[in-house]
Amino acid sequence: MTKSFIESSLTQEDPSFEIPLRPQTLQEFAGQDQIRERLEVLIGAAKQRGDPLSHCLFTGPPGLGKTTLANILAKVMGTNIVVTSGPMVEKPGDLAGVLTNLKEGDILFIDELHRLNRVVEEYLYPAMEDFRLDLMIDSGPSARTVQVKLNHFTLVGATTRAGLLTAPLRSRFPFTCRLNYYAPQVLETILLRTSRILNLNINVEGAREIAKRARGTPRIANNLLCWVRDYAQMRAGSRIDRSVVIHALEMLDIDEVGLDEMDKKILEVMLQQFEGGPVGLSTISVAVGEEGHTIAEVYEPYLIMKGFIKRTPKGRVVTQLGRQHVEQKQKV
Repeated sequence: MTKSFIESSLTQEDPSFEIPLRPQTLQEFAGQDQIRERLEVLIGAAKQRGDPLSHCLFTGPPGLGKTTLANILAKVMGTNIVVTSGPMVEKPGDLAGVLTNLKEGDILFIDELHRLNRVVEEYLYPAMEDFRLDLMIDSGPSARTVQVKLNHFTLVGATTRAGLLTAPLRSRFPFTCRLNYYAPQVLETILLRTSRILNLNINVEGAREIAKRARGTPRIANNLLCWVRDYAQMRAGSRIDRSVVIHALEMLDIDEVGLDEMDKKILEVMLQQFEGGPVGLSTISVAVGEEGHTIAEVYEPYLIMKGFIKRTPKGRVVTQLGRQHVEQKQKV
């Protein structure tokens, strides 16, 4: 075995075998350098004062580390974290049950915050600002308000659609940041760390090839690594190099820039049937057999980010770069 291969010394008998894939500290968290620096200041100042953290809001596409950062905050501050999501908190009573059980300094993490019920959201305002909960008891002439004192807690919200948050809720987060897509070099570092934890025999070139095709997202990179592991186990004697990675991802129909089967189908349909556009989203939806909102939210953002299509007032248009990519693939 050459030195370029990364091998782990972890075994099932070793206590460190249970190291989770998610980073546990800001130092382990690769990428998002500016956000990590801001969080170091936020955490350091809170610790020096002996105060709970300020409420934090993390926004950005899925799979970039919002949940991971929330868990890191709890671990670094030495507090408990209670995890829920917007759709799960249906009634004010659900929120009251969660908030009244929080201890001093605990973190309440609400994922998909933009899907929080608007009535519940109104109850959240005084809880965030004054650490109290105003509950309405009974109804009609016997209705009365009961004020419940809460321990000082930290609300950490995460959303993939910041534009759907109401202005009053968004303004109540003193610390707000947006996570961006990761560079391939950073994803390569993440993949090598994951491979050590999973005890995989992978070389740097193999990790780099996965990183190029991971759409700038650590979650996708780790998912692809798990698929490559399975492929290598069955077809390549568990050894993972660049050639094995290429064959494994070709089986998933993922090309060298991360486009999957549906991405390529969208480009090809727009070029072959509509001469590259402009063409409306609903027309593309019918042509490729996929829901319009799925195309707009799942596939289109990456195609736009890569410069393969663009939105115009008249509809979607394939760019010259997108046309060249499809033509190159057809020649091959």
